[in-house]
Amino acid sequence: MTRPIIVFDLDGTLIDTAPDLLESLNHSLAAGALPAVDHLGFKRFVGNGGRAMIERAFAEKKKPLTVEEHERLLKLFIDHYTANIPGKSRPYPGVIEAIARFEDAGFLVAVCTNKYEANSLALIEALGLTRHFTAIAGQDTFPFRKPDPRHLLKTIELAGGDPAKAVMVGDSRTDIDTAKAAGIPVVAVDFGYTDRHVSEFEPSVVISHFNELTVDLANRLIG
Repeated sequence: MTRPIIVFDLDGTLIDTAPDLLESLNHSLAAGALPAVDHLGFKRFVGNGGRAMIERAFAEKKKPLTVEEHERLLKLFIDHYTANIPGKSRPYPGVIEAIARFEDAGFLVAVCTNKYEANSLALIEALGLTRHFTAIAGQDTFPFRKPDPRHLLKTIELAGGDPAKAVMVGDSRTDIDTAKAAGIPVVAVDFGYTDRHVSEFEPSVVISHFNELTVDLANRLIG
């Protein structure tokens, strides 16, 4: 019988990567003659990877961004971020205990993120978490990514799970929209990287700490 599965987003959900992403973003923006952004600015720009963050930063300043310059700054962002993994990034409080609860209950555990696969694997490995996940799918693992529901569905398939026995956990509208489009219940954490409260996007449940993410809750959502 197929085991149930819980699928996590990575940045802003499992791992607080904001300090390192912000540092790498500002490194690339400085090379593009843009001022540094603070944490609030980061929350406005974050989501869908470094490419989108750079584009949003330029758009906010109404500064033109050519394709060539975009690619140059993206490479700077990726190279800086990759060279400093794991940096200051750490699991959120309660993450390790929550994963253990689900493993003990027989759940498969997976990651579906719009971070590049190589950086996702490197970060998870550097934090000693690789053994917990049956699948880790990044934005370039498949030819589609969140909010395309196929990203989540193929991650579940890669892990050996069943979408009918799945629940998603994320911190953003992208995660919530992806899960909804896939027909999968979604738990939203309210401490992640969005400048609007996640309740506005109508997830199945909102939690404020991983001690609220119980096996009973997941089973109720799965039905």
